[in-house]
Amino acid sequence: MSGSTTTDLLERADEVRTLARAHASSAETNRQLHPDVVHAIGASGLFSMLVPRELGGMEVEVVTMVRAIEIVSRGDGAAGWCVMIAATVGVTAAQLPRDGAVEMFSDPTIATGGVLMPRGRATRVEGGYRVSGEWSFGSGSGHSEWLLGAAIVVGPDGPEMVADKVPHVRMMFFPREDVVIHDTWHVSGLRGTGSNDFEVQDVFVPDRRTCPIGGGEFWTNAPLYAFPLFGLLALGVSAVGLGIAQGALDAIRELATAKTPTGSRRLLSERAAAQSGIAESEALVRSSRAYLHATITDAWERVVAGDKLSLEDRALLRLAATTVALNSAKAVDICYNLGGATSIYEGNLLQRHFRDIHTLTQHVMVGPPTLEVAGRIFLGLPTDTSVF
Repeated sequence: MSGSTTTDLLERADEVRTLARAHASSAETNRQLHPDVVHAIGASGLFSMLVPRELGGMEVEVVTMVRAIEIVSRGDGAAGWCVMIAATVGVTAAQLPRDGAVEMFSDPTIATGGVLMPRGRATRVEGGYRVSGEWSFGSGSGHSEWLLGAAIVVGPDGPEMVADKVPHVRMMFFPREDVVIHDTWHVSGLRGTGSNDFEVQDVFVPDRRTCPIGGGEFWTNAPLYAFPLFGLLALGVSAVGLGIAQGALDAIRELATAKTPTGSRRLLSERAAAQSGIAESEALVRSSRAYLHATITDAWERVVAGDKLSLEDRALLRLAATTVALNSAKAVDICYNLGGATSIYEGNLLQRHFRDIHTLTQHVMVGPPTLEVAGRIFLGLPTDTSVF
């Protein structure tokens, strides 16, 4: 993308941020994004950030993706999360058969969602697969036109294998009308994401709407698609965390200039603990952002030069994503604690940022076990890298 195009996209993301913040309470209450926010995201091009340009997508650089997601998440973590999910699902457009990619991704205003964990079973039939399964954490289920559910392909003798002890797993795309959505998303944080369970039973999925997870061929050699899908997902999750943390900093700065803590005659902003705490949070957010962008830029330069990302390169991306998510949570905790009792009220943004960030840190892509896997890779130890 040109510099001017990137600037335009980030400006549109900022417009979405403002709208999402205005509708954040509605999203929490209804446990899905407000329709005006969904429309604005679609019109902005954010849903199609990672869709190939040949299909009408934006095919942005990875660092642009994380910047845009952070901006939206600063206004509402749930809106940023839904942008992240749709954007990363869009990567599959470069791997699907062309007719399937055109069918699902040629309209940049349409949202997609889904789950990469293989909770379904697929049986080969003429022209495609019969699929049944139930998936948890179907983010964007309230507004997505297409939902992805990964499934293990099974035959008469059990799961098909593509390598020793490695089952054949495929991504299956279902139109909304083929999916039953269960009202399960009753949670503490990121409520507006609508991450309900969804189910299909004996649904036919034509070949054009399926592609393998890992090992599949892409029909474009653009640098973006040299990044691993799970790595892009983890980077997107960390970008949501950065946005939530920046939103918490915005909220505590505003509160600090207006609140006089109980038992004090001075504004919160005049207290040393508040000053040092806000400075520490600022450092956590800024250093994490710089670390994330630098790690992505290093990897981007490699793929632009025509190199493949090594296992260690992929581990560095995942390490950055996890570290940024954990540091973002630390920054939010500091801001929340500085707000005192004011932070616990529903009308105060700090309680929402607190709940959202601690929901985010439970995601498998940025959980503490990621650090162990990365460490094993750096030490040259045998490691399961199936989601790296």
